[in-house]
Amino acid sequence: MIEVRHLTRQFGKHVALNDVSFTAEKGKIYGFLGPNGAGKTTAMNIMTGCLAATSGEVLVDGEDILKRPRTVKRKIGYLPEIPPLYPEMTVREFLRFAAGLRGVPARDRKDAAEGLMEKMGIAEMADRLIRSLSKGYRQRTGLAMAMIGDPEILVLDEPSSGLDPEQQKQMFRVIRELRGSHTVILSSHILPEVSALCDEIWILDRGVLKAGGSPAMLQNLVRGPRAYRLTADGDPSDITAKLEALPHVTRAAVGEKTENGGWSYVISTDTAEDISAEISRAVFRAGYSVLALGREEASLEEVFLKLTGDGEERA
Repeated sequence: MIEVRHLTRQFGKHVALNDVSFTAEKGKIYGFLGPNGAGKTTAMNIMTGCLAATSGEVLVDGEDILKRPRTVKRKIGYLPEIPPLYPEMTVREFLRFAAGLRGVPARDRKDAAEGLMEKMGIAEMADRLIRSLSKGYRQRTGLAMAMIGDPEILVLDEPSSGLDPEQQKQMFRVIRELRGSHTVILSSHILPEVSALCDEIWILDRGVLKAGGSPAMLQNLVRGPRAYRLTADGDPSDITAKLEALPHVTRAAVGEKTENGGWSYVISTDTAEDISAEISRAVFRAGYSVLALGREEASLEEVFLKLTGDGEERA
């Protein structure tokens, strides 16, 4: 478990982190979100012992990373946004070298490197110089480096930075497979992947932790009119009239006929309250059947923009 307590970091008069606290439990994946300059990288550098805090503390399994650095750092693998690779080494040489730095016994370094190259899909690049690798292979080599010695905690700063869509999918697949066996803390600008991947998300802005929780919990923070998608059998004009007679429905637009014989509708409302029951009753009372009904929830992007003011306010 990682406990971050009242973390503050100042660079001169600039406050990069301001009284930030959160907890990361074993076996879960956590995501940092925030605009550029929000404090994500600063927080990660402090959590991994690369930077001291102005005040506050980071505890890993109850031990302070500054008071017990050697013990605590053995439990952490860190991938900075720009992986610290040696370009004149081959992938195999570098990973064996990294294994030595991590304290892996000499007899186990070969197997550790070979196993991670296979896991990361870079075995075919084992004897290539790192300087000749593509961005995607460099990122995967960096992640393999962070995982050398099988640390309990992985801190990944923009692990998919610079990757093409297919490479991003591969990177997130590898990270997803770590759930349960490792604690993973990552930062990313790819909001859909973060929403699908992370058990909990922390949103930082200007050094302040604005919110934290599961994607579903964060989506509930955005309150505003919601639309509904309905599929029902029956006369579309009759159903449209019944729906638009409801107090909070502003429009019911008919879509296409579905394979199950019904019609699809998009229902716009002027309320954040859930009116699914009212919609269902209106259809039933008209003598028709509801085949499907769903409410469109706030996206993670909406939450992000609301909490960080990363729209008109920043402009």
